Amino acid sequence: MGNNRVIVGMGSCGIAAGAKAVYEQLEKADLGAELCITSCVGMCYAEPIVEVENASGRIMFGNVDSRFAEVLIQSVKSGSELPDENRIKEDETGKKYLDRQVKIALKNCGVINPESIDEYLAVGGYEGIKKCINSSTPEEVIEIVKTSGLRGRGGAGFTTGVKWSFLAGAKNNPKYLVCNADEGDPGAFMDRAVLEGDPHAVIEGMLTAAYATGASLGYVYCRAEYPLAIKRLIIAIKEASERNLLGDNIQGTDFSFNLKVKEGAGAFVCGEETALMASIEGRRGMPALRPPFPAEAGINKLPTNINNVETYANVPFIMREGPEAFNKYSFGKSVGTKVFALAGKVKRVGLVEVPMGLTLREVIEEIGGGSSSDRPLKAVQMGGPAGGCIPESLFDTPIDYDSINATGAIMGSGGMVVMDDQTCMVDVARYFLNFTQKESCGKCTFCRIGTKRMLEILTRITEGKGVENDISLLEELAGHVSKTSLCGLGQLAPNPVLTTLKYFREEYEAHIKDKKCPAGVCKPLIKFTVNPDNCIGCTACAKACPTKCISGERKEVHFIDQEKCVKCGICRDTCKFDAIDID
Repeated sequence: MGNNRVIVGMGSCGIAAGAKAVYEQLEKADLGAELCITSCVGMCYAEPIVEVENASGRIMFGNVDSRFAEVLIQSVKSGSELPDENRIKEDETGKKYLDRQVKIALKNCGVINPESIDEYLAVGGYEGIKKCINSSTPEEVIEIVKTSGLRGRGGAGFTTGVKWSFLAGAKNNPKYLVCNADEGDPGAFMDRAVLEGDPHAVIEGMLTAAYATGASLGYVYCRAEYPLAIKRLIIAIKEASERNLLGDNIQGTDFSFNLKVKEGAGAFVCGEETALMASIEGRRGMPALRPPFPAEAGINKLPTNINNVETYANVPFIMREGPEAFNKYSFGKSVGTKVFALAGKVKRVGLVEVPMGLTLREVIEEIGGGSSSDRPLKAVQMGGPAGGCIPESLFDTPIDYDSINATGAIMGSGGMVVMDDQTCMVDVARYFLNFTQKESCGKCTFCRIGTKRMLEILTRITEGKGVENDISLLEELAGHVSKTSLCGLGQLAPNPVLTTLKYFREEYEAHIKDKKCPAGVCKPLIKFTVNPDNCIGCTACAKACPTKCISGERKEVHFIDQEKCVKCGICRDTCKFDAIDID
């Protein structure tokens, strides 16, 4: 068959699923073909992924374990027909997952070896910055970025070209550029995947910004919990420096830009610009009053610009292909594409990049494959812990900044956590507020104490101790916290509470007035019982029960001892006859 290359997906998701062991198995097998690595192609649900590249193209295999790896080894070594088993076929899930996507920021992720600058160069890498240096003035570069319509992908959505123009107009030197890779939202992994899969694109985006603004020093601020992203970023910086694409007198010009990696300790508040800059300086990460804005006085009180990973990753495409190639994907005031980490109760969990204007339903049900539990979907959390919950009734909302904001949620950096009807929205609000309350730096009184009081109320409600005025008190506190907090963490912390109150108020009322949790999640408010009409006495629930609180003879109706029951729900999950009710 003439096989040429065998490529293993070695992103964090693939490694976690067993890709490293598969790679080592292939490495020992003397394949007679080149063994290579790539990163996550976005199909995290199918990891580990192995591709075989030959004259026919790249054939992708998913869920590769040691047994199937041996099957592949024999096929590759013998040159025989590749197996049909485990193949991700274009006319099935692979096509459904990939066809609705438009990949710009993720174009090279899962395609090239992220540890090889030659592979990046082979797909047009660094052509954009070379084009800038050789044929455009800094002012023209900024104008191109403005024309593209690129907005910051970190959450606020500020126009990137305008932001760059602020730094370009600053008088003091040296100027700093920062890439914010401090990704801390639960369920979000967009920045990690880009840095692991295409670090040179981020470097090229920063180089372009440096040329346009006159910056000569740069930092990628990445949380230390991303060791693989940091490793590949450091490799890429070294490779780019060796090719004179970073450092002094780049490509024989008077343009110089030096880049370092700064590891953060994982404080969520350091995603805020002023807190991030304080952390880079070695100070405690706490937000500061603005003005002065970073473009006037940032790191070491010198002009600074901050964009996130995805924003920079879009820039090489814009410079190489032209702004029109980017903004042809537009909806309202939003242009281009957006990367989302699709997680939660969805069949095809992974990383997706879609054009603006696609609806939430199209992303969740068509690309994501719908509910993984086969139960009705209930909501999606967007924008992370400072975002909001959008109900299933609004899943036809188009994905663009204004439309998402109108629901009460935010686009954020791109987290999209899907929930089914067995999710308690009061508990969801409590979970996210617990996260932001713990991550508050404590500088602002209402953020520090107001979120704590809100969390206490939510905890009380989920424990069945809620009182009638709790809802109005939550709304009052939410307003104070939003209005008086210094940074986005505190200003947006009440969003999960406000959106769940807006769309799922009846659940709060059921918890408070009826002392019931409609979703059957809050343990103090639920009781598992056996439905005698459905129970056939199969004993499956009794065997699965960790506390042995279920009794009954075979083929007879069983009984749950409420004193011993810890309300884990395993009996309900185990029963195939819908014989376990929640009261």
